[in-house]
Amino acid sequence: MDEQRSRRRPDVTEVERVGGTEQRELFLVEHDPAWAGEFARHHARIAAALGQTAVRIEHIGSTSVPGLAAKPIIDVLVTVHDITAEEDYLQPLVDAGYPLRIREPGHRLVRTPERDVHVHVYEDDAQACVDYLLLRDRLRTDRADRELYETTKRGLVTRTWSSMDAYADAKTEVIEAIKARARETR
Repeated sequence: MDEQRSRRRPDVTEVERVGGTEQRELFLVEHDPAWAGEFARHHARIAAALGQTAVRIEHIGSTSVPGLAAKPIIDVLVTVHDITAEEDYLQPLVDAGYPLRIREPGHRLVRTPERDVHVHVYEDDAQACVDYLLLRDRLRTDRADRELYETTKRGLVTRTWSSMDAYADAKTEVIEAIKARARETR
């Protein structure tokens, strides 16, 4: 076990963006039931690449919520036992057609070259995983919060953003409020 740990690099301490900051056109489309099938194809591809290294593979984000308008990007949550053990998951994902985009503390993001599928890798016990699933499940079951979130996103996509991160950050207050209501009703 000590030899195995010595092969692992410590988790990174800053954000590395492969290719630098990107600016993309932001737009929403009505929910597409085909997104579930698209996720299923990527689930199979990721599972084949990672085998038992993947503890969990989940469809997250707006495309995972029936009835919610979304950017047409499938978000996938993959959890592993040790995020610092990149040799166990990163190259297999790259080989499966998901180049590395972001390496940051506790999180890796790989995506398709077409940028229509984002795969978020975390350790299985990361709070971010709990939060992603909490938000997804609340939006799937609470119409008022789903409508609030969609209205917020529709307003935000009309603005110009310096990066996808800035757009994501602008949704934080609404997302936190929705998650707080979800925790209250547990």
